Amino acid sequence: MRTKILSLLAFIFFFSLNAQDKKWTLQECVSYAIDNNINIKQNKLNVEISQENLISAKGNFLPNLNASTSGNLNFGSGFDPVSQDRVSTSTYGGSFGLNSGITVFNGYRNLNTYKQAQLGVETSQLDLEKIQDDISLYVVNTYLNVLFAKENLNVAKVQFEISTKQIENAKAKFEAGVKPKGDLLNAQSTAAADEQAVITYENTLNLALLDLAQLLQISPDGFDVETIDIESPTIALLYNSPDDVYQKALTNRPEIKKAELDIETAGLAVEIAKASFLPSVTFGANVGTGYGFNLKNNSHIPYFTQLDDNLGYGLSFNVNIPIFNRNQTKSNVNRQKINHEISKFGLENQKLQLQQTIQKAYYDAKAAAKSFESAQKSLIAQKESFKNAQESYNIGAMTQFDFDLVRNRLVNAEGTIIRAKYDYIFKTKVLKFYYGESITLD
Repeated sequence: MRTKILSLLAFIFFFSLNAQDKKWTLQECVSYAIDNNINIKQNKLNVEISQENLISAKGNFLPNLNASTSGNLNFGSGFDPVSQDRVSTSTYGGSFGLNSGITVFNGYRNLNTYKQAQLGVETSQLDLEKIQDDISLYVVNTYLNVLFAKENLNVAKVQFEISTKQIENAKAKFEAGVKPKGDLLNAQSTAAADEQAVITYENTLNLALLDLAQLLQISPDGFDVETIDIESPTIALLYNSPDDVYQKALTNRPEIKKAELDIETAGLAVEIAKASFLPSVTFGANVGTGYGFNLKNNSHIPYFTQLDDNLGYGLSFNVNIPIFNRNQTKSNVNRQKINHEISKFGLENQKLQLQQTIQKAYYDAKAAAKSFESAQKSLIAQKESFKNAQESYNIGAMTQFDFDLVRNRLVNAEGTIIRAKYDYIFKTKVLKFYYGESITLD
């Protein structure tokens, strides 16, 4: 038994260790968020509620069936259940019954309620789809932030390595009497600043990982993501105009489909309200029987004989014709008509918001493309400048101070192009998102 416990503990420790070493891919992050996000789980329950509403609405077409039973015990003056004479006695008895009813016609209220419930299921599913899309987009953006932070950290580490080597070079030249001590001190100062940059970017990366872990609602301890080798994107936009994206988005965005269904639902609410102007017809049926015994008289009719003799049936047919109900129905119909008009404006508002969002995303992507193109040109120029400066510095034709100025411009150019690249990538992904395309990073 002890051996089994130790084996189990070892397995748990090994599993936990592997879980900490595991690096999450983008697809794993998106899938996990969709499966475990609390808001998504709540919306899934809303879908289940709407499905139950549909079952309930469908049940309105069926007849109901109810059973009843009662018992009583009487003392003193009363009717003998056998002779039906008033006597002073004690009796007990009871009854059994079944009744059923069905709505034959109620102004198509049941039919329109059923249609409304069907639309309710579709609407709740669209709400779920919308929040899943939003969460997926948030995950992609946060994942990109992690990759962005990793690239910045890598650049900072490379620069720190370069500055460390510069210390060795300056120290050797100082000891040889070729360079003054000031160059050595400048090199050491630069290396210290680069080391501080590494620490800063490490903290930025940790915060980016924390943001992603919190979005996934998991522990940040040991959490890391798989690095994706993202090539430099083309500066050409995928779409000719924001209207191309907008027209496609009108056919696939769940918020637009939901707003359209809201109009249908509001229209059915008007018809349901109008049903109160029309007659309603119901049909019912019942069957019942009873029994009774005189506690002071031993001459009883047998129990089952009483049930058989007292068995009775009944049918009912009811027509209710509304004539005047203090303008309540008319006012309710008018309210539903107003709500119907409000839902139409709701669709127009959703379209306007979508159009404005896509226009902003398009021109943001266009501006990001230009920034990325400019950053590419700047980086090429700064790399060439740094190459020449390094050669000049190595042969003693450039001071440490001037060399550091050139190197800092290169560092800034590298940081700018990383920032411009990820900014442009995400903004193009947003356009793809609204166009209905996949927003993966491959």
